[in-house]
Amino acid sequence: MSFVRPQPVAGVHPDTARIVALSAAIALNAAALLAALRPVAATLSVATPSPQALRLIDHPAEPKIVPPPPVLLKPLPPRSARAAPVVKPVSAPPQVAVVPTDEGTVAPTVPVPVEAAPPAESSAPVEATLAYVAAPPPTYPRVAILAHMEGTVMLRVLVDEAGKPLEVVVEGSSGHAVLDKAAREQVLARWRFQPATAGGKPVRAWARIPVSFDLRKG
Repeated sequence: MSFVRPQPVAGVHPDTARIVALSAAIALNAAALLAALRPVAATLSVATPSPQALRLIDHPAEPKIVPPPPVLLKPLPPRSARAAPVVKPVSAPPQVAVVPTDEGTVAPTVPVPVEAAPPAESSAPVEATLAYVAAPPPTYPRVAILAHMEGTVMLRVLVDEAGKPLEVVVEGSSGHAVLDKAAREQVLARWRFQPATAGGKPVRAWARIPVSFDLRKG
């Protein structure tokens, strides 16, 4: 492309004419560039993005559970029966009675059976109401006096053939453990009874004995 050099016009400065010529040339070049780029811009604006292809993920199939084969149980062979040893009862040798003869020898006679001794009879205590031989009044514990404790203790006493207490059990409480203990210990140590009899003989017996604690009688 050639440019025509402008001729100076009368009355116009040469630099001004040059600037006008350069501006016209730049404007023509810009218009040509825009005309060349317009189809490309139209193509870019019309083009649509292609859809992204979907990729399917294949999941592995679940393994099938195969049950184990059944176990066949075979019965054990029967054990050989062992004969239990037979224990023969050992009997005592029979007693043989011997008698002297005229010739000075002895001859066996019929065996004499031996009878076992009868078992001894069990002497179980009986229930009885016993009379007192020695029954001193119970000593009041000092703690019970200060606390103003009163009450009656019912005791169950086992008395032997001589009338002595062997065992004392609190059957009915007085409501105070101090009085219950004092009554039990004093009866066991200091009281004596007339023993019970069975068939004319003294026997052991259980008896119920009340022991009262009264501050007015103390």
